[in-house]
Amino acid sequence: MIPTPPHSDGVQAPVFASLDDLRAACLDLPEGDANAALAATERQNALTKPPGSLGRLEEVAIWLARWQGRPIPRLDRVAVLVFAGNHGVTAQGVSAYPTEVTAQMVANFAAGGAAINQLARNAGATLSVIPLSLDEPTADFTQAPAMSDEEFLAAVAVGYDAVPSDADLVCLGEMGIGNTTAAAAVAAALFAGGGGARWAGRGTGVDDRGLARKKAAIDAALARHADRLRDPLAIAAAFGGRELAAMLGAALAARKKRIPVLLDGFVCSAAVAPLVKLRAGALDHVQAAHVSAEAAHRMLLRELGLVPLLDLQMRLGEASGAAVAISLLRAALACHEGMATFAEAGVANKPH
Repeated sequence: MIPTPPHSDGVQAPVFASLDDLRAACLDLPEGDANAALAATERQNALTKPPGSLGRLEEVAIWLARWQGRPIPRLDRVAVLVFAGNHGVTAQGVSAYPTEVTAQMVANFAAGGAAINQLARNAGATLSVIPLSLDEPTADFTQAPAMSDEEFLAAVAVGYDAVPSDADLVCLGEMGIGNTTAAAAVAAALFAGGGGARWAGRGTGVDDRGLARKKAAIDAALARHADRLRDPLAIAAAFGGRELAAMLGAALAARKKRIPVLLDGFVCSAAVAPLVKLRAGALDHVQAAHVSAEAAHRMLLRELGLVPLLDLQMRLGEASGAAVAISLLRAALACHEGMATFAEAGVANKPH
């Protein structure tokens, strides 16, 4: 459960030489295993319960089967990946905390003192924390694109390479002072209408004046980068952050490897949102672990077509909500694998 450097399984990550290269990779996505999903559905229907009576526990068991390619899924190897980055837009007074806190929290992760350390251990998951150039914040996106195309593609590649090929499940999370502003800006750029007023929330707890500055920064960025608003990847580079780019890369790698994914909160959801804008069904391998207390998260999930598994009013980040949801998935699989069928139990089934 101790944070580790990015995982390397000997498989070379693709080199995305341009946004066009990355776009092509985002469009060429494998589907899940329909036969495994059908077998899992048939098993659910044969278990000693009324059909559908376990609600979403049944749905997630079948979803895991589809993406693992196994009628009886497993959660033996669960990887929690937390990406950390710093943001130049904090110069606009949009956060209640200074940027030094990002590196300090990464050190806390390494020492085992954060919430995610406890939650990952409790869920039986391994934790990897991956800082991305914390001493070089992205540009202030009210003045310039947050990242050049090259910087964005390099961060995407870090996330892509961090996904272990043998994982049964990947959970994505982040740490980065200022990143709810970046996430809100990405969402505002992708889903037009309302600007900062619609998408900005209090994040780490800014006061009313801080929230006003946050909204103004987003609106200024939308105006400055208006020429990029037709390209989801250009939006991610101009408005996002290195940790958001890495989560996009990790979600893409998981899809290529047919590994199911749990998203954490608002920032994670915004990070992968460009994938949906590029291709319908791009997040079929993803579940929203929870809906956070950040004001716009529920609205963003609706835009993405994702229904959260949990609603616990969490807003910590660092994959904490995703780690809690691992236990829900384990409960789903315990029933899916361990329950008797009507035939095995000698119980009369509902007549057809």
